[in-house]
Amino acid sequence: MALALANNPQEALLLALRDLDENDFKILKYHLRNRTLLPRGELEGLNPVDLASRLVLMHGARDAVKVVCQVLEGMKLLELVHQLSHICLNDYRDTYREYVRCLEEGQEEGVSRSYTPLLLVASTSPGSPEPEHEPDRVPVEALFDPGQQPGPGPAATVVLQGSAGTGKTTLARKMVLDWASGALYRGRFDYVFYVGCREVGLLPEATLDQLLRWCCGDSRAPVAEIWRQPERLLFILDGYDELQRPVAWGLQRPRPAPAQDLLHRLIRREVLPACSLLITTRPLALRNLQALLRQPRHVHVRGFSEAERERYVQAYFADREQAQKAWDFVRGNDVLYQACQVPGLCWVVCSWLKGRMERGGEVSETPSSGTDIFMAYVSTFLPPCDSDGASSELTRDGVLRGLCSLAAEGIQHQRFLFEEAELRKHGLDGPSLAAFLSSHDYQEGLDIKRFYSFRHISFQEFFHAMSYLVREDQSQLGEESLREVNRLLGDPEQAEGEPMTLSMQFLLDISKKESSSNLELTFCFKISPSIKQDLRNFKEQMTSLRHHRAWEWDFFLNEAKMKSLANCVQMSHVALKVEHSNEKKATSRSSFSVRTSLNNDKKEEQKCLDVNQGNAAGTQRQATPGKGRGKRK
Repeated sequence: MALALANNPQEALLLALRDLDENDFKILKYHLRNRTLLPRGELEGLNPVDLASRLVLMHGARDAVKVVCQVLEGMKLLELVHQLSHICLNDYRDTYREYVRCLEEGQEEGVSRSYTPLLLVASTSPGSPEPEHEPDRVPVEALFDPGQQPGPGPAATVVLQGSAGTGKTTLARKMVLDWASGALYRGRFDYVFYVGCREVGLLPEATLDQLLRWCCGDSRAPVAEIWRQPERLLFILDGYDELQRPVAWGLQRPRPAPAQDLLHRLIRREVLPACSLLITTRPLALRNLQALLRQPRHVHVRGFSEAERERYVQAYFADREQAQKAWDFVRGNDVLYQACQVPGLCWVVCSWLKGRMERGGEVSETPSSGTDIFMAYVSTFLPPCDSDGASSELTRDGVLRGLCSLAAEGIQHQRFLFEEAELRKHGLDGPSLAAFLSSHDYQEGLDIKRFYSFRHISFQEFFHAMSYLVREDQSQLGEESLREVNRLLGDPEQAEGEPMTLSMQFLLDISKKESSSNLELTFCFKISPSIKQDLRNFKEQMTSLRHHRAWEWDFFLNEAKMKSLANCVQMSHVALKVEHSNEKKATSRSSFSVRTSLNNDKKEEQKCLDVNQGNAAGTQRQATPGKGRGKRK
């Protein structure tokens, strides 16, 4: 439809006049004699381009469209009238696009700042085996191409799946921004709405009208006008796994809140069945999601290629020397290098190294798993063990226990946003814990309400796992974790192919530690003998499940496929935000010592890196923040 490509009322008017056949165009000019000040002779000689120009010059673009629509309505060309009116008159799309752009520009960590391309590949069905041949890459521009849909009809559902930290949220937000800027799906969708599944519970009412007004950030948004053509609407439901979690840890999932039920109805096509949907999710929720869908298209987010890993690390550090030495360290450690295929883990690695550099400290850790990477990060940014004086209220042990209890309470009650009062209940001060928590301001009537979340869901899962080691009631580790193991062992069909929750993965990695003394020294707490025994029992039972279940961070994708895909990636508009440090370089120099353990011959190699020392890393920013309704701190 040519009219759908119009950028403004003037273009739409010209396209509409060109679409008229010769006879209708003559009739239109005949009726315009009594509605304009143009002389009859002049009207008869005008072609569509000249007529559009003269009408816009006399009336202005929107009023010129109104005049033409009145004549076309009298000519019974109602479809053309509807198209012109929808595009040009009372057009709320421009208002909404401006809102999206302003909202993004107001974010300190906006996705428009810097990007690193991601690899997207097609998949036939959830849980399908990795194809032997090179998987088909999928450009974002082609996600909703008619020829790519598995079923007939205009409605399309795309499931974008990927492990925690692969950049799904940043990708979703970038798609909305690119649509608002006219760079994506131009002429395909009138509205593209971002719906954060973790935030939808903040809706005061669970109605479609309220959801649309919430997405528009406007209590007076013309919802009837918006859904008049549902086939031209795209809803991006980001983080389905945070909307519905599987039963785990012996806890029953609470009944869906009304707003969650509304999204389920949208997914099941019980409301706005003709709209398009893009749903992002982690693998652990695919089984539940698949039961709600009708002929979806599945696409995997594969993270960074080798070249993009290096580009991300290099761009993270403002100081070029720091950047190169950090990349050399990552390349020298197989676990770090492979982990950096996952954008979220790459951010954790960069933040950890930067924190150590700024403190002038020595990196003595040799991560052997994703869990080790998180332990290194957390131990770097927790208060030191010898906190005293003014900082005594934020002790290392106290902050760790508070973060663990907050994370566990959230996981158990399926909550990912916390009010300031909830933080205080757990002995936490949000502004001073920017390394672990992000703040989000939301408009609530005339008031601004602040919520906190963990910087990423993987941090909440990590602290949830740690909570079983630091809890006061030391008998609960065995009861709750082993109950989950027994549930999985008792249902082999469910266990087959179902991904392990990150909390379970973290806890299993911890249970594999040959000695708990380093863990206790690192985090300044003592693990009781009963919990140590529980960990041994947990490890024995979990080992049998490892061969039947997928790990969420199976990021060891065949490197040949990654390189082949990377050679033809053309996704300039789809990427993960790269962190930039804005601190000024200090004039002083400091020695940054990196100790790398060589596991094969049990030797240690000492590397000293001379780096610029900057400010403390407590003000670092997150990589993939959620969408807020106000200014995000």
